[in-house]
Amino acid sequence: MGPDGAPGPAVPWRKVLWERQPFPDNYVDQRFLEELRRNEGIRQYRYWAVVKEAGFVGQQLSCVAIFITLWLYMEQGLLPPETLLWSSLICALLGYGLHQALTSRVESCGEPRTHLADLQSTAIFLSFTFGFSPVLKTLTESVSTDTVYAMSALMLLAHLVSFPYAQPSPPGSLSLNAALFASVCLASRLPGALHTFAMLSCALLVFALWPCLLQTLRENAPGHFTGVCMGVCIGGIVGLGSQTLGGAVLLTLALASVTLLCPFLLVRLQRHKDNIHGPWDEAEIREDLSRFLH
Repeated sequence: MGPDGAPGPAVPWRKVLWERQPFPDNYVDQRFLEELRRNEGIRQYRYWAVVKEAGFVGQQLSCVAIFITLWLYMEQGLLPPETLLWSSLICALLGYGLHQALTSRVESCGEPRTHLADLQSTAIFLSFTFGFSPVLKTLTESVSTDTVYAMSALMLLAHLVSFPYAQPSPPGSLSLNAALFASVCLASRLPGALHTFAMLSCALLVFALWPCLLQTLRENAPGHFTGVCMGVCIGGIVGLGSQTLGGAVLLTLALASVTLLCPFLLVRLQRHKDNIHGPWDEAEIREDLSRFLH
């Protein structure tokens, strides 16, 4: 008897389609499960390795918290825009120098960007941002404050969800645009045009340039990557705690869930994974077909 109850005939069953056989269409013999393969190519994760990679997610969440903290300080008049501008400039110069020092060790096949090209890009961005700051300041005057805050929260959430954590250099267009849109909405609620300019410059530093530097650090100096992520997370908690204790508690719980609990669940549930492969899988064409594409 076959596995499906069909009587075993004298003619042996063959796994072919081009000849007629005295078997039902769904007939298989006892050799059908001999080719069964379980968990083929499954990657085994180590807990602390996953925690290290999850640190990128945690630090990006902390970057959003740091940006909101800076905006709260400026809205309350506790942080002058000149101080934020000079601090952003110093951080940008230090980060640029560190990025150049790290990338100079790696040989690049293409032509590297020159310092003049980087200076031109920075000057163009700062000029346009400074020129349009009065316009951006009045961009949401006809929109209620609650709507602006809701749009900002939604866009920051979209930034975190769509951020390319695997390869964040350069940041994805969707996540970067969402973060800049939220920055414009929040900056339009600040007292003056200089505040708006300082806030948008800080947003570019936090959401566009910092991920590139951190990715370079992860590739070329992995020993310092974990410490930097921990420092950013601590800075986000302390900064948010200086404004609201409840926000700091929520951020701490979120960071603990993302960096500790989720990796634990991933490693824990990995042992229950059961993928099966066999002759029922779809055929894979392994031949190089590039010659047919020309």
